[in-house]
This record gives sequence, structure tokens and C-alpha cells, in this order.
Amino acid sequence: MLPIQDIIPLLASPSRIFITTHYKPDGDAIGSMLGLYHYFTLKGHQVTAVSPSDIPDFLNWMPGIDALYNYEAEPKHCEAALQAADWIFCVDINDFSRTKYLGGLLENAPQPKVMIDHHLAPQSYWTYGISVPEKSSTCEMVYDFIQSAGDSAFINEAIGTCLYTGLLTDTGSFRFPSTQASTHLMAADLISKGVKHTPIHEEIADSWSLKRMQFLGYVLLEKMEILPSLKTGIIALSKNDLRLFDIATGDTEGIVNYPLSIAGIRFAVLMTERADEIKLSFRSKGDFDVSTLARNYFNGGGHFNAAGGSSQRTLEETVTYFKEILSDIHPR
Repeated sequence: MLPIQDIIPLLASPSRIFITTHYKPDGDAIGSMLGLYHYFTLKGHQVTAVSPSDIPDFLNWMPGIDALYNYEAEPKHCEAALQAADWIFCVDINDFSRTKYLGGLLENAPQPKVMIDHHLAPQSYWTYGISVPEKSSTCEMVYDFIQSAGDSAFINEAIGTCLYTGLLTDTGSFRFPSTQASTHLMAADLISKGVKHTPIHEEIADSWSLKRMQFLGYVLLEKMEILPSLKTGIIALSKNDLRLFDIATGDTEGIVNYPLSIAGIRFAVLMTERADEIKLSFRSKGDFDVSTLARNYFNGGGHFNAAGGSSQRTLEETVTYFKEILSDIHPR
């Protein structure tokens, strides 16, 4: 993988750019993708931004969201744009498999592929890219990329709002260990460029539906299992649980963090039953590495304290298997 700075002179003239991110995107995925979309558009490029799946409702207010294509809803248009592109940019992923149905198309595409990502263990097939697991978010890395191109002046309110959104969501409102001095300096610079941080916080944290709020109460009362001796909290949600409250994409965002608010709990897992698999989200405090756990046992990966994976077992079997593993690897 060649340094991402090497592409800056190669993008001096208008090009056709295809940008995508991971399946079921979060705030950092959408923020970094739209931030790049706005930046490249201002630079005169023809840009197509594609989400591999639908977008969470709590992000539907973001600048440029209407320009995004959903691959599952419009596959032919997305595939035509991919085929016509001169460059492929992938943000907040380091492995094509994380795009799910887009993965094979991306892997076989002949164009140069550029990665901007902060997850551990990137794949080796990238043409250009940057991987910095210590960074707070991919949005911070997009910000750094624009700065390194000498284009700080291009960061307007729209770009800044997108990047601030990913910064906010991936740092847990600036409380996670990945939050560094550079993170706060970036936030200050974006606010100085016109970003209005209070409305962003309100859109993300204070715009829940009544059913989503009731669902959270149900989850904490009925579905959360605390194992004090193992310093672990488990939340396992079936398809029926989700149907009961009409849960949509993004409505389970952040639920995995709630067990960590309990004194003495160092490790939390959220298991969500989907049509074809069980999706797992892991969070931890301190020196407990959930990325290695996800990679070794659940075909996943991510960050040291935040990772994800999947299981082909039933929900009940996945819970049982997890508890068997937990007896050997739980936080001390």
C-alpha cells in the first residue's frame, strides 16, 4: 500500500470518484463518506457516494445525505458508477468483506483502491491508503487528509458538520480513550469554521422516537444479563424483540455501552438476531482487548476497546458459546 499523500497530485484534474463504506453504516462511516464527497465535489470531481445498505434515521439530516445511494435499493446504478469510476475510495473499512454484497465487486474492480481507516489489521490489497488505529475516527483521518493536501480553506460548514458528526459518535462524545489532543483541536477548528455543534448533538442524542425510548427501557429491564463475577454484561436481542418495537436501522446504536455504566463491569456484548446471522458488538474498559476476541472467535475485528463480529449459530447457541469462551478470557 502506497502512502495516501501520493494520490494528491494525481487528483489535480477532474476524475470520477466512487466512495463507499461498511454495511449498516454508523456516524463515522457516513460522516467520513459525505465529508469526502463534499470535498471532492468542491475540487471539481464527479463523485458517487454509495452506502452498502440503508442509513440510520438519526443521520438523515446530514448535509448531502440525499446524494447518497443505497446499494441494496439501487444496485444497477451503483454498479454502473463503480464500473465508470477512475478511483475507488473506501472509508471506515479495511476489508471489502465489511461492505457485504459490494465486496466481490470491489475486489474485482481494476481501478486503484484507496483506504482511509482506523481499524486494526488492514488487508493487503489496497493501492494507496492510510491506517492509523490510534486515531479517534475515520472522520479525523479525512480531516488530516484534506489538511495534508493544503486544502484547509475548503472545509466549509457542510464538510465540517459531516466530520464533526463522525468525531462525536466514534468518541462517545469525546469520552473514549481514543480521544486525543488532536481530536479536540480538530473540533475547535471545525467550530471556528462555522460548525454548529449543539444542533448536531441534538440530532444524534435528542431525537429518539417514543418507541425507541420504550425499547431501551425494555432492553435494560428484560434483556440485559449481568455476570458480576466475570465483570460482564450481555444483551441478546431476537428478531421478535426488534419487531415488537418496530426497530429500524440505527435504533440499537449505543445500547452495547449501557452495561459498562454499571460499577465493576468491564466488558459488554450486544447480540442482535438478523435474517441470516447473529451480529455481535463488543465494548470494554481498560486493557481488555475485544478486537482479538472478535477476530479469534466471531469472524470479526475492530479496535482494542470496541469491535464487532458475527455468528452463524442461533441466538441461544451464540449466548451459550459466548459464555463458554468467557470463562477463559474474561477481564481480570
